[in-house]
Amino acid sequence: MKWIAVVLIISSVSSFAQKRPYDTVPNLPEHYWVRMEKFKKEPAVPGKIVFLGNSITEGGKWKQLLKDSTVINRGISGDNTFGVLARLDEIIKLRPASLFILIGTNDLSKKIPDEAILENIFTLVSRVKAGSPKTHIFVQSILPVNETVEKFPQQFNNGTHITTINDQLSRYAARLRYTYVDLYSKFIDAQGRLDARYTFDGLHLNAVGYQRWVEVLKGLKHL
Repeated sequence: MKWIAVVLIISSVSSFAQKRPYDTVPNLPEHYWVRMEKFKKEPAVPGKIVFLGNSITEGGKWKQLLKDSTVINRGISGDNTFGVLARLDEIIKLRPASLFILIGTNDLSKKIPDEAILENIFTLVSRVKAGSPKTHIFVQSILPVNETVEKFPQQFNNGTHITTINDQLSRYAARLRYTYVDLYSKFIDAQGRLDARYTFDGLHLNAVGYQRWVEVLKGLKHL
């Protein structure tokens, strides 16, 4: 019965049945396949901590940050929710003890609807639960952006959509049995933007930003 509830939730989120066409290819398709080939060559060691996402995840030196040489980084720069779903079998084979997901920013840059992004994230969660039921899933909020920082890529100026998606990710956490991690509120400044101390372009994180991220994660019970 519990999976019937999950299906109903996903169905309700995807009630925008007449989908408009939009580009679902990752922003950096060549890099996507380079990373995928690299992953295939790595030994699949089950029971570890896995970070899954886009460039913000890929840029994290997680082994050093968490002082754990077994942490697995499955971030791919330019990836979106469609790309993550396409490579999810490889993640499930790892049978992670903990899976930290951060995805959606690149979808927004392509004007993919909030409803489609949420549907994909909820589908991702249900697939991991079905294929690796002992994995503790952490869905992290999409980070804020700061369009006033030099070199900010304007196609990522999607503040309203980010908060809408984060609100829904928080709302459905208990029902879909994942842990919601509120990074957003830990990274904003007094104006509600990504704090300039944590970024070099208003979108990606600098070393101080990653340290802040780790501080948030260390406050969780199951890290």
